[in-house]
Amino acid sequence: MVRRWHLVVLGTLAVFALACEAGAGGAGGSDPEPGTPSKGYPSSMAALGDSITAGFGSCGTFLACSRNSWSTGTAEAVDSHYRRILAKNPKIKGKARNFAKPGAEAGELPGQVAQAIDMKAQYVTILIGANDACAPAPAGMTSVTTFRRDVGRALTRLKKGLPKADVLVAGVPDLYRLWQLGRKNDQAVRAWKRLNTCPSMLADPTSTDESDDARRREVQSRINDYNDELRQACDKYGARCRWDNDSHETSFNLDRVNQVDYFHPNVEGQAQLADATYQRF
Repeated sequence: MVRRWHLVVLGTLAVFALACEAGAGGAGGSDPEPGTPSKGYPSSMAALGDSITAGFGSCGTFLACSRNSWSTGTAEAVDSHYRRILAKNPKIKGKARNFAKPGAEAGELPGQVAQAIDMKAQYVTILIGANDACAPAPAGMTSVTTFRRDVGRALTRLKKGLPKADVLVAGVPDLYRLWQLGRKNDQAVRAWKRLNTCPSMLADPTSTDESDDARRREVQSRINDYNDELRQACDKYGARCRWDNDSHETSFNLDRVNQVDYFHPNVEGQAQLADATYQRF
């Protein structure tokens, strides 16, 4: 969920990130060969979204760490969707790709969908929307109308390009709850201030002023609206799309976020997210 002003930092670390990912046991590999899923399980999959799905911060550094992704990760401690499917269908081995991008907003989802179509993914996970809410101020958040348009375009493109693929749409995390849990934790407060993390929600985290509370509730209301749009878009998609039924909310506790930014899930948080969302597979 890293916003664009953090991407300059990420760019300077790109070489190190690539080295980390290359040695991390990622689920990438050669292009998948289309085939019939074994016993109903897919033989290829793609993960779309933002830094949560990219595993950002889960290796204890300010970098993406896809081996810990709840969706396509290979880490045993996470037990991702990929690993669970692999246990049932060996044909998926090496045929899981993570196209999630730190800083991505809903407007970038159609482009990620195109990548999933190109690899002929039989299963696609989507988690997007936190960056649309994490603006410098509430006025900068993506409008509900624009969010609806972007998600609709992405899912329409996905259904047309991969009509037989199964899709899981996960909801935007409860950032208001994260603020409630972290506002009295000195380390979390310092990290949020130092990194200017999600200022629309987490600016002045210890303030009890009415204006600050109103700001936070406005952001949470927008996130609720995004989730309504995601659910409705999934319903409209049809039987092959499954909404996570708000199970994602269980992942945001302070012991489930990393101690670098106190925002992105750590290994335990990614594992909990994998477990909660896989119930909808």
